[in-house]
Amino acid sequence: MASEPLEVERLDRGVLSFHGPLTMENVSPFLNAVRREDAPTMILDFSGVPYLDSSGLGSLVSACTSCAKAGRRVAITGVNARVRRVFEITKVEQVLLTFPTLSDALEAFTNAGTA
Repeated sequence: MASEPLEVERLDRGVLSFHGPLTMENVSPFLNAVRREDAPTMILDFSGVPYLDSSGLGSLVSACTSCAKAGRRVAITGVNARVRRVFEITKVEQVLLTFPTLSDALEAFTNAGTA
């Protein structure tokens, strides 16, 4: 059975929107998109991600860890209940910075720069 593709859309510098599941078959486009982005703050919009598997979760944690080691901030937005539950079960929600919506993340980072 063929898996659904993961589409990556660059909305702005440091803002990537994903559409499709983040699974073992789709880890490469996800990681490539994150690696290409060089903004000091990166926002990953997951509002179009219906689910992820363990490989997808591992690639997300790896990407966030790499960015943190490089002194970059990463936020995840638009996580649905199914993906949030995976974050809770695996306890990664404690280390991921998440916001309900993309506009919430943009506002938080904009205000953080002026505070």
